[in-house]
Amino acid sequence: MAKVKGDIVIDLEICKGCELCISVCPEDTLGLGNKINVKGYRYIAKVNDNCTGCSNCAIICPDSVFTVYRMKLN
Repeated sequence: MAKVKGDIVIDLEICKGCELCISVCPEDTLGLGNKINVKGYRYIAKVNDNCTGCSNCAIICPDSVFTVYRMKLN
């Protein structure tokens, strides 16, 4: 079975920090950040680099702040 590596890009200025993505991330890649965006919300941040690109975060996000990348590793 091929290993998979993923990555996400978060649009920090749109994120409202609802934390739905944290609850569905099977790799515990996401957490609530300490900084505040221009709208006054604490936004979601990557807390580690073990994303597999499963896209759960992008699917559940009501504001579509995630872009997900996924690649197979040899």
